[in-house]
Amino acid sequence: MNNYETVFILNPVLSETQIEEAVQKYIDFIKTHKGSLSNQENWGLKKLAYPIENKKSGFYHLFEFAAPNDAVSALEVEFRRDERVMRYLTVKLDKHALAWAEKRKKRNKAKS
Repeated sequence: MNNYETVFILNPVLSETQIEEAVQKYIDFIKTHKGSLSNQENWGLKKLAYPIENKKSGFYHLFEFAAPNDAVSALEVEFRRDERVMRYLTVKLDKHALAWAEKRKKRNKAKS
């Protein structure tokens, strides 16, 4: 299993319950494909660098997880099919990125 990080942007016109449903759908999807979620961050509503689908903002979410390769490709297919997701990016984490992610988690815990 490899470690991955996915950031996805949800449509800004969604309600809080719709956002929670979408996020929970992807958490369940990762778990059913033999993956384990190590970190999840809700970055909230942010302004986009450029308009996407005539929208100037979106709800950002970050997942850090370990999963087999086929689970990642299936997850990206689900992102493409879902109309609520405007953009997504999944990257495979190497040892340096994992160390940086640990520092970010500690920094976020210290803030809260």
